Amino acid sequence: MFEPNADWTAQARENIGAALTQAQATLGNRVIVQPDVVGEAAQIQADYMALFSAIAGSVINYQFFVGNRLPTKVRDNRAGAFEWTMGPGVSAIPGASDADYALFIYTEDHYGSTGRKVLQILAAVSVGVAVQTGLHKGYAGLVDLRTGNLLWLNADMAMGGEVRTPEGAQRRVAQLLEDFPGRRPVQAAGAR
Repeated sequence: MFEPNADWTAQARENIGAALTQAQATLGNRVIVQPDVVGEAAQIQADYMALFSAIAGSVINYQFFVGNRLPTKVRDNRAGAFEWTMGPGVSAIPGASDADYALFIYTEDHYGSTGRKVLQILAAVSVGVAVQTGLHKGYAGLVDLRTGNLLWLNADMAMGGEVRTPEGAQRRVAQLLEDFPGRRPVQAAGAR
């Protein structure tokens, strides 16, 4: 049974936020943190987070895996067609008026207890059955706030990085932002 740990969640959010700000600064981007909201604004935010999760799941299932590719996503037999959208209403997300793009990030981690880890070892040794002790997955997507079009998505269902530590969060953010669109800093001559 999974039990949420508020302290771990708060630490992970803080670490991921700091790592994300640092990573985006290297691309010349400024991160605007979405404001905490209540009432109707919170419902709008929750609705668009749910919509993004549904779209990301569809992209992962029907775009990333060639055998599952939807016929409408292979326009004119171009395997590289990538056209997914949240619709122009996404600009109603609280804080969106100050930004051109929204970066949606989802990361989920479950850690196995000592008892579960012992069960994993015993099950593997005695009956050859694998018991999962944890879950570490995530995805990130960049959305154009003017059109609602999903411009980029990256997902990994077996991520690394212990997000409860600053170093682990930096690793996770680096994995989430792999191949992120944007300019890369130019290294000085002789730098490696």
